[in-house]
Amino acid sequence: MSKIINIKKAVFEHKLKQSDTKQYSGYLFEDVYPNIDKLLEVFDNSGIEERNFCIPIEFFQKDNPFSLKNNLFREIALKKSIELIKENISETGLKLDEITDIIFINTTGLSTPSLDASIVNSLKMNPNINRYPIWGLGCAGGVSGIAKANMIAKSNPNAIVLVIAAELCSLTFRRNDLSKSNFVATSLFSDGIASIIVAGDKSSNRFDIKFDVEILSSQSRLYYDSEDVMGWEFLDDGFKVVFSKDIPTIVRDNVKPDIESFLRNNGIGISDIENFIAHPGGAKVIQAYIDSLGLNTDKVFNSREILRKFGNMSSVSVLYVLEKFLSDGFTDGYGLLISLGPGFSSEMCLLKMKNK
Repeated sequence: MSKIINIKKAVFEHKLKQSDTKQYSGYLFEDVYPNIDKLLEVFDNSGIEERNFCIPIEFFQKDNPFSLKNNLFREIALKKSIELIKENISETGLKLDEITDIIFINTTGLSTPSLDASIVNSLKMNPNINRYPIWGLGCAGGVSGIAKANMIAKSNPNAIVLVIAAELCSLTFRRNDLSKSNFVATSLFSDGIASIIVAGDKSSNRFDIKFDVEILSSQSRLYYDSEDVMGWEFLDDGFKVVFSKDIPTIVRDNVKPDIESFLRNNGIGISDIENFIAHPGGAKVIQAYIDSLGLNTDKVFNSREILRKFGNMSSVSVLYVLEKFLSDGFTDGYGLLISLGPGFSSEMCLLKMKNK
């Protein structure tokens, strides 16, 4: 089995209280919605206290062309990704040329060549490294990246796989989009980057780590006729957010049978999951997990904490939740990584977790 060796997360320097973004959004949308005070309650009910952004809020007080925002994405995501990789390398004792595969996940910026190529060039990594850019999975991308790393490591027990998820959601903000979807998005999304190292059977034993986390299996699920639930509409000035209010209902109706089927195929049930590592898509999504699975609220504590402190960082959020489990402590036993995203789809990974 492959193992998670280390994980690092970025914390951007521009922090905003939810009350500040609420005030700015009220100013921006008040001429369009006469009932703006009622709509602004979404900020109060979001479960978010503050968010991290890669750029000061003043940047968003004027119209910015897509070209500028996308160039900033490439510049900032590359710089921060390299910083995290160096931290990961330093903590694990790895050499850059020992990394056999690199997976780069994002949905909030465009680059061809993909940013994994820029990372390899900047760090002068192994020129024969296998590159896997993953674009468009949105919030489901983080778990999918872990699953793909596991597949690679299973096929090559000597593999050392670097997974990077980089989402700068703030740079997709379109000031002239006064739709309710964009209004809701302004209350939720933020910026984050995570870097994870996954090693195959023959590579993992060399690392001295304080936890033993095996990736046992994974499952993807695409829900038919749900492409309009979440995603982007591509316009001249950038990405227009598509965001259905029915997402919590979809989670509530579908997540339990999907999880039960996945776990049953692995010979266990929901009651066997000690560590519930869920993407915190929003307060209502977390509540949908609780309602559909009959969870105690302590099972979603870490998901709620990441939502409270960071907001929704798309593919990155669930990796921050995983990092919190590994840093703050977990219960020996099974862990379930789960996230949902555009498609509409779900991604799951089953972990076996043990403290050393």
